[in-house]
Amino acid sequence: MPAEAAQDLDFRPVSTDDLSMLADWLERPHWREWWGTPETELGYIRDMIEGRDDTRPFIILQRGQPIGYIQVWRIASNRVEPWLTEAPWLAWLADHTVGVDLSLAEASRLSQGIGSAALRLFVARLRTEGETVIIIDPDPANLRAVRAYEKAGFRVIEDLKDRTGDSLLMRHVPEEHA
Repeated sequence: MPAEAAQDLDFRPVSTDDLSMLADWLERPHWREWWGTPETELGYIRDMIEGRDDTRPFIILQRGQPIGYIQVWRIASNRVEPWLTEAPWLAWLADHTVGVDLSLAEASRLSQGIGSAALRLFVARLRTEGETVIIIDPDPANLRAVRAYEKAGFRVIEDLKDRTGDSLLMRHVPEEHA
């Protein structure tokens, strides 16, 4: 994605007005492949909006139009069941670690550099907020996502490779340390 196009990207917090749009997105095949059931995922997002979960959900905007979803969550807050049983690696990371998840609304926008650009911009904002350890945990079979995350500055955490089940743990490495 050209650098000037990345300037057209922004984020806004998810509101209850976004739930029907998100419900539609969650039903799409490229979402269903990697996210849980739409009803369950929408319930999680509702919990975030209503303050029962400290994960922060955002809509990705391009030129003011919604094109995707991104969220940031705290490792320490997710060391509860059923998450610990499903992802024991949560206990292996520092308390101050945050995780990021994202998806683009339209399958036609995949593999164009939009996700990588949005992720770079979002991580830069997290860094200005003081976050120092930022991870992402794609399914290792989701090669398109892994490549996009690498382009955004994420690298496989080698110590944990092949120990995390259906998650490939990747940590963001600032350019000055790459």
